[in-house]
Amino acid sequence: MLHLYSVIWRFTGRRQILLILLSFAIAALAAAPLKFQQKIINMLSGGSGDLGPVLVLGAGMFGVILLSLALKWVLGYSSGLLGEDVVRTIRQRLVASARTREDSNLPISAGTLSTAISAEAEEIGGFVGSAFSEPIMQIGTLISVIGFVTATQPRLGIVALAMIIPQIIIVVVTQRQVNRLVGERVRRLRAATNKLTAEDLHAVEQEMLADFDSIYGTRKSIYKWKLSTKFLLSAIGGAGTVTVLLLGGWLVLEGRSDVGTLVAALTALGRLQGPTNVLIAFFRMLSANRVKFDLLQTLMRPQ
Repeated sequence: MLHLYSVIWRFTGRRQILLILLSFAIAALAAAPLKFQQKIINMLSGGSGDLGPVLVLGAGMFGVILLSLALKWVLGYSSGLLGEDVVRTIRQRLVASARTREDSNLPISAGTLSTAISAEAEEIGGFVGSAFSEPIMQIGTLISVIGFVTATQPRLGIVALAMIIPQIIIVVVTQRQVNRLVGERVRRLRAATNKLTAEDLHAVEQEMLADFDSIYGTRKSIYKWKLSTKFLLSAIGGAGTVTVLLLGGWLVLEGRSDVGTLVAALTALGRLQGPTNVLIAFFRMLSANRVKFDLLQTLMRPQ
C-alpha cells in the first residue's frame, strides 16, 4: 500500500496538493450547518416570536452549504481530470511496453493487454485522482462532526465514536479475504481473454467456459463477504441512532441538554454514516487497486 502511494505521489504530487487543501476546507465546514441547526431549533423552541434572527441564521446556514458544495464541485472536477490524465499515461506506457517486449520476442498476449488497457487502467486511474483527497476529506469530516457533538454533549459524542470504531475493524478484517478474491478474479479474466486470441476457438472452448465458471464463483464469494459486512455495519449504525435518541431524550428530560442539541446529534449521526460509508468503499477500492496495480506493473516492467 505504501509503495502504491509513493508511486502516486512521485508522479502526481504537485497536483495532489491543491486537492488536499480543498479537502481540508470542505472538512472544516462539515460541522457548521449543525451548529446553525442547533441554534435555530433552540431559538424556535424558546418561543421568542422574533423571526428576524431565525432568518439570519437560516441564510448563514444556506451560505455555508453553498460554499461547501462549490468546493466539492471544484474538488470533484480537479480529481476527475487528474484521474483521466493518469489513465491516458498508463495506457501509453502499456502500449510502449508491449511494443518493447514484442521487439524482444517476449510479447504480451493480446487478451491480457486488452484487459489491462480497457478495464484495469481505467480503475487505477480513477483511484489516483482521489487517492489523497478522498480519505482526507472524509476523515476530516468525521473529526469535525464528532468534535461538534462531543463539544455540545460529551456522552453523545462517545456514542458516535463507539459506532465508528467497530465498523473500521470489521472492514479491515473482511477486506483481506476480498482482496484475495479480487486478485484471483483478475488473473482468471486475463487467462480467459488470452484464450480468445487462439486460432482454434473450438479447442479452448471448454477451458474458457471453466474460467467463466470460476470467475462466477469468485464473484459470488465477493458478494457474500461484501453484503455480510454491509449488514453488520448497518446494524451498528442503527444501534447507534437508537442509543443517541434514547440517551439524548433522557438528558433532555433530566434538563441536562436541550432539544436543539439532540436534533443536531441525530443529524450528525446521519452525516457520520455518509463519510464512514465512503471511507469503507474507498478502503475497498484501495485494496482492490493495490492488487491490480501490482498485476499491471508486471506488464510494464521490461523483461
